[in-house]
Amino acid sequence: MAPRLQLEKAAWRWAETVRPEEVSQEHIETAYRIWLEPCIRGVCRRNCKGNPNCLVGIGEHIWLGEIDENSFHNIDDPNCERRKKNSFVGLTNLGATCYVNTFLQVWFLNLELRQALYLCPSTCSDYVMGDSIQEEKDYEPQTICEHLQYLFALLQNSNRRYIDPSGFVKALGLDTGQQQDAQEFSKLFMSLLEDTLSKQKNPDVRNIVQQQFCGEYAYVTVCNQCGRESKLLSKFYELELNIQGHKQLTDCISEFLKEEKLEGDNRYFCENCQSKQNATRKIRLLSLPCTLNLQLMRFVFDRQTGHKKKLNTYIGFSEILDMEPYVEHKAEPSKSQTRKPKCGKGTHCSRNAYMLVYRLQTQEKPNTIVQVPAFLQELVDRDNSKFEEWCIEMAEMRKQSVDKGKAKHEEVKELYQRLPAGAGLSKCFTYLIFYIQQHPCEWLQKWLDESTPTKPIDNHACLCSHDKLHPDKISIMKRISEYAADIFYSRYGGGPRLTVKALCKECVVERCRVLRLKNQLNEDYKTVNNLLKATVKGNDGFWVGKSSLRSWRQLALEQLDEQDGDVDQSNGKMNGNTLNKEESKEERKEEEEELNFNEDILCPHGELCISENERRLVSKDAWNKLQQYFPKAPEFPSYRECCSQCKILEREGEENEALHKMIANEQKTSLPNLFQDKNRPCLSNWPEDTDVLYIVSQFFVEEWRKFVRKPTRCSPVSSVGNSALLCPHGGLMFTFASMTKEDSKLIALIWPGEWQMIQKLFVVDHVIKITRTEVGDVNPSETQYISEPKLCPECREGLLCQQQRDLREYTQATIYVHKVVDNKKVMKDSVPELNVSSSETEEDKEEAKPDGEKDPDFNQSNGGTKRQKITHQNYIAYQKQVIRRSMRHRKVRGEKALLVSANQTLKELKIQIMHAFSVAPFDQNLSIDGKILSDDCATLGTLGVIPESVILLKADEPIADYAAMDDVMQVCMPEEGFKGTGLLGH
Repeated sequence: MAPRLQLEKAAWRWAETVRPEEVSQEHIETAYRIWLEPCIRGVCRRNCKGNPNCLVGIGEHIWLGEIDENSFHNIDDPNCERRKKNSFVGLTNLGATCYVNTFLQVWFLNLELRQALYLCPSTCSDYVMGDSIQEEKDYEPQTICEHLQYLFALLQNSNRRYIDPSGFVKALGLDTGQQQDAQEFSKLFMSLLEDTLSKQKNPDVRNIVQQQFCGEYAYVTVCNQCGRESKLLSKFYELELNIQGHKQLTDCISEFLKEEKLEGDNRYFCENCQSKQNATRKIRLLSLPCTLNLQLMRFVFDRQTGHKKKLNTYIGFSEILDMEPYVEHKAEPSKSQTRKPKCGKGTHCSRNAYMLVYRLQTQEKPNTIVQVPAFLQELVDRDNSKFEEWCIEMAEMRKQSVDKGKAKHEEVKELYQRLPAGAGLSKCFTYLIFYIQQHPCEWLQKWLDESTPTKPIDNHACLCSHDKLHPDKISIMKRISEYAADIFYSRYGGGPRLTVKALCKECVVERCRVLRLKNQLNEDYKTVNNLLKATVKGNDGFWVGKSSLRSWRQLALEQLDEQDGDVDQSNGKMNGNTLNKEESKEERKEEEEELNFNEDILCPHGELCISENERRLVSKDAWNKLQQYFPKAPEFPSYRECCSQCKILEREGEENEALHKMIANEQKTSLPNLFQDKNRPCLSNWPEDTDVLYIVSQFFVEEWRKFVRKPTRCSPVSSVGNSALLCPHGGLMFTFASMTKEDSKLIALIWPGEWQMIQKLFVVDHVIKITRTEVGDVNPSETQYISEPKLCPECREGLLCQQQRDLREYTQATIYVHKVVDNKKVMKDSVPELNVSSSETEEDKEEAKPDGEKDPDFNQSNGGTKRQKITHQNYIAYQKQVIRRSMRHRKVRGEKALLVSANQTLKELKIQIMHAFSVAPFDQNLSIDGKILSDDCATLGTLGVIPESVILLKADEPIADYAAMDDVMQVCMPEEGFKGTGLLGH
């Protein structure tokens, strides 16, 4: 079978020699590839997309022949979930909770602990009604003891192969996705359990943790001078054994108990000798618990990364551990082996074991039967009943799936043999159309796929604009027999049903026209170029856009390709999929916004544009040739007048530009020094030749200068807008002192003569002035400066408070961190600068406003309408920007810039600093303006960290190995262990 592209060419080869008006029924049948022969199964191994008669390779192979019943369903045998006889019940791993499951199983196998927990009274009085259980409510344990009771009862008598411990894990507040230290969990939970059971009245319950897990040892110190022995007794629940350098468990125990010499600066103060003496210190085991927990310290703390590192050392241990020599402390440390120890019978070797649990052997026969209380047994029986019901339900679902699959098997075997349509148009046939996205023959494939339900047939996706079969949809459809189509439509419904009458002659004729135009495009391009060389005389020409002429061949080719290859047309829904109407609307809108041929000389009113530089006159012959490719292009004969409305607007625009230039020139001449920023007065150095200075906002001056510089791009500024400098009560917002310092960038001082000119040129809403007066009758020595209007103290105070609040209520602001060594700032050029946030710094984000951009305070519309006054709120916002610019810290080389928020804690900042400087949080000493930052829970706002602050970092251990920097940079947040869980609640 030929490839799909060759099939398409063969189907339309006749169009090269046939005119559109000469298209016959035979040509239509050829275009729809009715002439192709059906494929033969066994010869054609995969489906031919271009052949509507090919019904091979659409999923039929799984149905033809004998089929295993298990392939008709995806339901596992529910009996696989059933507990096997004489086996233990497992626990579901909820993600990273294997350490919890391990200890639950260990504690469950401790019969004494299990029995003691069963004796704990239940507090669920609302659930227990006499000796029976409320059927309508699910049991929810309320305490840790009740959770353990229920879990142990299920582990003992459940019919399930495994049970879910999520209730227990949730009660402890553990994160199921975070791996935790198993040894730490064991310690904390035993402490919590002991504290909980200590409130019980029954001593067998109250003391069970100590009875089972508590031993005693003594720290023994012996003076070498007088031989005096001192003891410090201590209880233990586990022995923490160092495994570094050891291969056998006995070696680890020996090291734990070995003597330590106290000499030199570490000498021991002997109370008998009343002086410091050399001594020895050791641990002496006094008593061992019934259950001995040996914790192998596989995790050591790595100060560089702030995380624990696992040791994969092999440790050999026996099933029976003789501890008698160690209780008397007679054992000597043995040599450490360098290879994996050989494990004989009764011994084991592991590089992953982190805790070993040994039970004390006694002469008494152990009690292996622990009776589950009736209350708990009833709960277990109820859960077992639910499990049996589930097993029955799953078995029934399996049976239904098998029965349904067998029926489908018979249907497919019957229909597939009669699916192919007969040859030629003389036989009855029908078409099934189905849209494809990634797989061919989607509807038939879904019919042959037992895992998905078969939906109604939907042929709308393959209809053309004439509601007939689109020729380009042949590759995604199949032709089937009328017999098969009758069965499909009767069983699954859908439509429309397409027969031979659905072949679209209009589409075939249009395709024929397009193909002929594509073939003659190159020749016509040469012809048009020659015609454009001729001079157009009289009124015989037509106006064509120069841009359209430069790209007309490309436009024509794109247009023809679009008409020829638009296979994504759709009139609505596809098989089970609905077109996204919003997306299609947006696509159509984008297409409409693209200019078509000769639309580049259309004015906004749909007429001929007034600019002759954008168009060219071409001959009638050239226009006729172009019109063959662009029949809908706008036509403008040479005698057509330009748009009258555009001419009026052009004259008005020219008049406005001239007016703006005149206004700008007049204002520039009237206020030359203000425009050039020359000879400006200063409050801190008051000029001698005047006692009065006027004030306007610096914002007004900047906007006015923009207009004077570029009067054709900006509208005139007609209003001064001094209300922005006043409070709502009409009082001044600035003190004389502030206007000489931090607020000087917000105001502009005006000479009296300039003020008179400003009043003539602009609308002034409020007059603001500063008057200098001399105080005293004789030899005046004091000068006063009085503002009109006067200062409003309340609003001034409110403004200062708001500014301080803004500094402490920021988000995504930039601060800088300097690392120091020996109180000197250090430039770390070797480490690349990191910005932990994906956002840019404020300095990078600020951009200058383009000239002529509309401003909310000055409504500069092209129409010259009266501008709005600057509001108080708008000016405050502008004021904040100026304040932010004025206080910006200039970053120096080697400094780290970080993006932070006011509500961020100091601990979170330390994490950012760790990524930037590779210094662990516990090694960071931070300070700002001489103040030490030490409260990790405090927010940056409360600590006085404001935008542009510089924080000094002093590290306890500076990192010198930059070669290992990549490993350090991959460090995640330091571990918090079980912080925030129920294990620390007690």
